[in-house]
Amino acid sequence: MECKNTFTDRRRAGFTLVELMIATGISLVIATAIGLLAFFSSRSFLAMTNYLEMAQYSRLALDKMSLEIRQAGRLTAYATNSLTFQDVNGNPLRFTYDPGSRKLFRISGGVTNTYLRECDALKFWIYQHTVISNTFECYLPATVTNARVVQINWKCSRPILGTKATTDSVLSATIALRNR
Repeated sequence: MECKNTFTDRRRAGFTLVELMIATGISLVIATAIGLLAFFSSRSFLAMTNYLEMAQYSRLALDKMSLEIRQAGRLTAYATNSLTFQDVNGNPLRFTYDPGSRKLFRISGGVTNTYLRECDALKFWIYQHTVISNTFECYLPATVTNARVVQINWKCSRPILGTKATTDSVLSATIALRNR
């Protein structure tokens, strides 16, 4: 007669239902942690990419505007969202911010170029070239024609997964007209 050992037969039978549920629960917690880590890592990577691109576009727009404003003959019209200059050839050169489209435009010779996109706010200020004593600030101009310094501030943003999360600000760009 053959003797069977029931203890060793039970151990070879496999997992019990409780063991299987515990293993599934632990696997689910680990998979959730990995999924959340991947989600937040991709969101951070996207935010860094947005910061770099917006900073690059802001620098490019500022460089182009600075070059043209410095070379402009004089300022002919001013509003907080628009500047019109007379270029070296006597033609009008205009920079206009449209809050509805969130864009900064350059208009010259009947051609409109977009210098900045995804811009939430942009404001121009004009000053005389005369510096206030013991400061780095300039006097406000009496008229548009004696303005020699332009200050530009803007703020741009991009959505990440439907939420405005990435912003880039040019806090102060001061440009002096040289060609006057």
